Amino acid sequence: MDEYPKDFSGLSMMHKNVCLGGILLVLLVVNTVGCETSPERPNILIILADDLGYSDIGAYGGEIHTPHLDTLATNGVRFRQFYNTGRCCPTRASLLTGRYPHGAGMGAMVSSVGSELTTGPYQGYLSESAVTLAEMLLDAGYSTYMSGKWHVGERPQHWPRMRGFERYFGLISGASSYYEIIENQPRKRQMALDDDPWSPPDSGFYMTDAFTDYAIEFLQSHTSNKPFLLYLAYTAPHWPLHALPQDIARYENHYDDGWDALRQERYARMQALGVIDENYALTPRPSALPAWQDQSDKEDWSLRMSVYAAMVDRMDQGIGRVIDQLRTMGTLDNTLVLFLSDNGGCAESVNGRRLHDPNTTVGERGSYLAYEEAWANASNTPFRLYKQWTHEGGIATPLIAHWPLGIDGPGRIVDEPGHVVDLLATIADVSHATLPQTDGTSLLPLLDTQQYNWPDRTLYWEHIGNRAIRQGDWKLVWDRNRAEWELYNLATDATEIYDLASEVPQITSHLQRRWEVWADSIGVRKN
Repeated sequence: MDEYPKDFSGLSMMHKNVCLGGILLVLLVVNTVGCETSPERPNILIILADDLGYSDIGAYGGEIHTPHLDTLATNGVRFRQFYNTGRCCPTRASLLTGRYPHGAGMGAMVSSVGSELTTGPYQGYLSESAVTLAEMLLDAGYSTYMSGKWHVGERPQHWPRMRGFERYFGLISGASSYYEIIENQPRKRQMALDDDPWSPPDSGFYMTDAFTDYAIEFLQSHTSNKPFLLYLAYTAPHWPLHALPQDIARYENHYDDGWDALRQERYARMQALGVIDENYALTPRPSALPAWQDQSDKEDWSLRMSVYAAMVDRMDQGIGRVIDQLRTMGTLDNTLVLFLSDNGGCAESVNGRRLHDPNTTVGERGSYLAYEEAWANASNTPFRLYKQWTHEGGIATPLIAHWPLGIDGPGRIVDEPGHVVDLLATIADVSHATLPQTDGTSLLPLLDTQQYNWPDRTLYWEHIGNRAIRQGDWKLVWDRNRAEWELYNLATDATEIYDLASEVPQITSHLQRRWEVWADSIGVRKN
C-alpha cells in the first residue's frame, strides 16, 4: 500500500476517486477470498454412550466390533485423559451446561416425578440459571435436535423442549428395558416425542434403533441453511442386558476364556495402539472377585458379556447410519462429531429389582440382568473401580473428536487432560456463540493445531461422597468406603496403584484445602 499517498489533500477529485476505488477493490478481493477459504460454522453432533467402559471400543483396545467409531477415531483425534463426572445424571448436566454438576442442580441423581420441588446443588433437575448447550446454540442461529436419554428432569416443565431443543424423541427417565416400558417398575419410566408422552409399540421395538431412527429423521427434516446441533444420547450399553439375536450371534462363545484373559488381551492392544504407555500399569483383579477358572456358571457369565458386546455393536451400527446420513447431506466434513461415555463400566447388580423372568435367557425381552463387577473390571481396563467412584475407573472416558475441516493432524492421540465441562466452551468457540457462565475451557486449541500451550488445570469431582481433585499430574481422591484421602502422581502412576498421601503430606494438604474451598463455593454436601 506504500504507493498510495498518505495525504489525499493534494490530489484532484478524480485522482481521489480512483485511489479510493482501488482501495475498495483490494479490500473487496481480500474479503471475498477470506470468505471462500474460511469454513462455515460447523454442525455439531454429540454422541453419548451410557455406562461404556474405557476400553470397550476398538479404537481404545476393545475387541467389540465398532468400525464406525474406529473410523471416526482414525480420521479424527482421540483423547487419552478425558473425564466425565462418574455417573449418568451429573455427566449429562455438565455436558449440557458446561458447569460442574452442583452448579447445574444435579449434584446427585434426578428427582422423581412426584418429589416436591426444591432448589440448589442437589435439586435433581437442571437449574434454570444454567444455560444449556441447546439454548446457547439456538440463540446463535442453530437448529437444535435431541434423540435419546434425557435424565436431567422428569417433570414436563424440565423436558428437553423447555431447555432449547426444537425437536426431541427419547427416554426422559433413566435405565429401561430396551423392548418396552415396564409398568411395575419401582419408578415408572417415561418416553416423549417433542412435548407429548410416547409409548413403544407392542412388538418390533428396540430402544437403540429407535434413537437412531429419530436422529436420522430429524436430520432428514433439516432443510434450512442453518447449522444444526444433534445430541444423540444412547442408553446402550447400560443394563438390563438386552440385545437382538443377530447381534448376539456375532459374539457366541467369544468370551469363554473369561474376564482375566480379556483384561490381558485388551491391555496388550491398548499398548499397541498407543492409547496407553508404560505409565499405565495393569491393575490387579480385586481380591473379592473370583478368578475365571474358579467361577461357576461360566456359560451364563460368558453369555452376559456376549450380550453386552452386542449392545455396543448395535450402537456402533446406528452411529454408522447417522454418519451415512450426514455424508448424504454433504455435511459430514463440516460437522464436529464428539463421542464419549457418561461414566466408566458399571459394577452394579440388578437382582434386587426383581424384574427378571427366570424363564427367559439373558438378552431376551423379559430378562433383566447386568454384567456386574467382574466384567466391569474388564471394561475399565487398565483402571480400577467403576461408575459412581472418582477413581479413574469411574471417571475416565474415551473422547473421539472428528471434524475434517477443523482438525489438524488426524489420527493423533491427545495427552492433555480434558473434562466434560469443556464441551460447551469448545462448541461456543467453534460456533461463535455467546459463551454463558461455564467451568470449562475450550478444547479447540487441541483440535485445530498440533502446536499449542495447554496450561496445567485444576479439576474437581464429588458424587455421593466420593471426591477428587486433579491439579497438573497430581490427583487426590477419596473413596467414601475407605473415608481417607489417597494421592497419586498420574505422570508415573496413571492407574492409581501407589498411594503417596503419607509420603508427600504437603501436597496432600494443599490439594485437600483446594478441594474444600471448591466444595464450599459450589455447595457440596460433606456429611
